[in-house]
Amino acid sequence: MRIETTVKLPDTGLIRLNQILEFVPLCRATIYNWVKSGRFPKPIKNGRCTFWRVEDIRAFIENPCK
Repeated sequence: MRIETTVKLPDTGLIRLNQILEFVPLCRATIYNWVKSGRFPKPIKNGRCTFWRVEDIRAFIENPCK
């Protein structure tokens, strides 16, 4: 899997799925399936909104074959 980054991830904080899709070449369904199987970091839910920690996404990008 080749991961390209043209936009820079923030150093810390929370990001939404649309922002993740700019860095990870996967579709939404694949990401949610991988979350269920433990292959992709688990999100944080806040009401109806879903966020991921930037640190978790960085770790996934560095080692996607976990």
